[in-house]
Amino acid sequence: MKRAAILLILPPLLGGCLARTAIDVVTLPVRAVGQGVDWATTSQDEADRNRGRELRRQEERDAKERRRAEREERRRARDDADEPR
Repeated sequence: MKRAAILLILPPLLGGCLARTAIDVVTLPVRAVGQGVDWATTSQDEADRNRGRELRRQEERDAKERRRAEREERRRARDDADEPR
């Protein structure tokens, strides 16, 4: 008798859990595809940030090359001034 009462009460109590689980199972592939698309694409904000980072790196490389060229030019000028003519 107790067993029959438990079996009659149990389905309505688990109905919400089963429905929620069914919804989760159905929406899981959609969420997975959405996450994959998000990982595969770059948002405008990310693109802007990456472009700014690359511009700063290029400016640093240019400044380093400019300093190297200036040092080389000073060295050449000094060597030319030291040479007897």
